[in-house]
Amino acid sequence: MKINRALSMLGIATKAGKTVTGEFMTEKAVKEGTAFLVVVAADASENTKKKFSNMCKYYQITMKVFSDKISLGNACGKEFRASLAITDAGLAKSVVKQIDSLDNLEVQ
Repeated sequence: MKINRALSMLGIATKAGKTVTGEFMTEKAVKEGTAFLVVVAADASENTKKKFSNMCKYYQITMKVFSDKISLGNACGKEFRASLAITDAGLAKSVVKQIDSLDNLEVQ
């Protein structure tokens, strides 16, 4: 059930207008310095994960691999999303806390 809490936080961030979704918009937010957290779906391609991992290391932004494309999309009111960025520091911190509290799940 804890996964739902993390996804709910993503939904709250979206309703507050503090998320950008999709590869292009996520990349743009990282490069413009407006992203505080990048979330990439666990079932995203290895290429996508590597791209965002390298980008987030370079720009010193936290990145989490979490959930799946359909769940991330649904949390943001979209069909499916492989990546999203949270553009509010407080909300990003809350989502990281929720994701980090998940045990026995593959979270990077």
